[in-house]
Amino acid sequence: MSALGEISHGGWRPAPNRFLEIVGQSFYRTLVDLQDTVTVATTGFWRSRGVKALHLPITTDSVSSPMGLGSDSSPVGIDLFGQRTYLADSMQFMLEYGCRFNEEGAWYLMPSFRGEDADATHLNQFFHSEAEIRGDLADVMASVESYMRVLADAALKECGKALSARSAGIEHIEDMAERTDFPRMTMDEAVEHLAGDPLAVHDSGQWRSLTRHGERRLLAEVSPVLWVTHFDHLSVPFYQAYAPSGRRSALNADLLFGIGEVVGAGERHVTGDECRSALAHHSVDEDSYRWYVAMKDATPMQTSGFGMGIERWLMWVLSHSDIRDLQLAPRLNGVAIAP
Repeated sequence: MSALGEISHGGWRPAPNRFLEIVGQSFYRTLVDLQDTVTVATTGFWRSRGVKALHLPITTDSVSSPMGLGSDSSPVGIDLFGQRTYLADSMQFMLEYGCRFNEEGAWYLMPSFRGEDADATHLNQFFHSEAEIRGDLADVMASVESYMRVLADAALKECGKALSARSAGIEHIEDMAERTDFPRMTMDEAVEHLAGDPLAVHDSGQWRSLTRHGERRLLAEVSPVLWVTHFDHLSVPFYQAYAPSGRRSALNADLLFGIGEVVGAGERHVTGDECRSALAHHSVDEDSYRWYVAMKDATPMQTSGFGMGIERWLMWVLSHSDIRDLQLAPRLNGVAIAP
């Protein structure tokens, strides 16, 4: 449901005494161990590559999913001492800025905020592992694949005993830790594979996107770990670079596993003029992005980056069906929850 409509979150609410009930439960002890593991492993991964961690504010006037074509979430607007601003849905723009300070790139792991209803696969506040590096789409996809192996290996080493005791076991984690083949297909190929299933692909008339049902079919029928690349450009935010074939497709890729999309990656526009053209193409007002365009005017640079929702990765590790359970302190937009 739209953030502008009645807030329901599917009727889901944490029990008033949940914060006491989960203390001592083995599931939540393992969850805390995994949260620590992913933080330590992420830090080590990027440090080994010379990519620098940035300390960034959680407010922004330049949301990465503006109200225009290709927006994939609803921004969370707030009034901060009379100034209208937003809680960040992503820090990708600032990570691109960070690449101007450190040649190898920049990363962060911090909360992000989304305005749409929470459900079994979406949180209003989630932890976001994002990075931006010098290079093209192929470079960042290779980095993501290495990162997935490192995280899986760390989960096995630090939490393997507890995870083995769960009914789902650890075979899927072992497979990821040892995986060298990450199959790929384009959006056009995915749509062709799913042809005839009206529930698998959403077609707006201007662009197409995969539904969760479509993603899960691909995982079941093609590969349990799968890249889908080159989405219709109007289905992704304006900042993704255009494929060489023209303005129809984007230089982007989603890595599907577990529930579906867990990692979203893409190559960015290099110049300010490319960015202006994309803003117009997506019917997005340039005003809030003038600094971003000016940065590309002043320091053109080819970068690519990705974002991963930590709780979605945790869902996959734990083979858990509801992402809302993977919060020590749940948060729902429009709902008062303590602690």
